[in-house]
Amino acid sequence: MRINILWSDVTKIELFGPNAKHHVWRKPATIPTVKHGGGSIMLWGCFLAAGTERLDRIEGKMNGAKYREILDENITHELRLGRRFTFQQDNDPKHTAKTEQEWLQDKSLNVLEGPSQSPDLNPIKHLWRDLKIAVQQLSPSNLTALERICREEWKKLPKDRCAKLVASYP
Repeated sequence: MRINILWSDVTKIELFGPNAKHHVWRKPATIPTVKHGGGSIMLWGCFLAAGTERLDRIEGKMNGAKYREILDENITHELRLGRRFTFQQDNDPKHTAKTEQEWLQDKSLNVLEGPSQSPDLNPIKHLWRDLKIAVQQLSPSNLTALERICREEWKKLPKDRCAKLVASYP
C-alpha cells in the first residue's frame, strides 16, 4: 500500500533564493548586489501519507558514507519505533552503491523500485517546493535562521497535503 511508503529525498535551500524578498535602503540608481548568493543548506527529508517525518541538515559533501550515516540516524530510528514501511529513494549512485544496498538488506528494508531516470515521480519534490515557498515568505537573514525556519515549516506542512501527494502517485 502506498500509505506505508516512506518517501525520501535531498534538496538545497538557498538563503536568498529566487523568490526572496529583501527590503534595503540604498541611494537612487544604485544597482543591488548579493555576493555569493548568501549561502545555502542541504537537507534530507522523508514523509509518509500520514505527514512529514524526519528532516536533517547535511553537513559537508554528500557521498556514500554520509548517506549511510543519514539513513542510520533516521531510518533506524523509525525501525526502532516498530514502524514497518517500504523505503523510497531515487537512483542516485550514492543510493544504489553496493555498500548502501547491503545496509538496506541488513536492516531488512523493503525498497520501492522506481524508474532509473524519473526523479519527478517522487511526491516529496512537491513538498520541497511548498517548504521553499514558506521559508522565503519568512525571509531568514542568515543560515542559522534558515535551518531553524526550515525545520519549523517542515513540521507545519499539512498532513492532508502529504496524503493527497501519495494518493496521486501512479
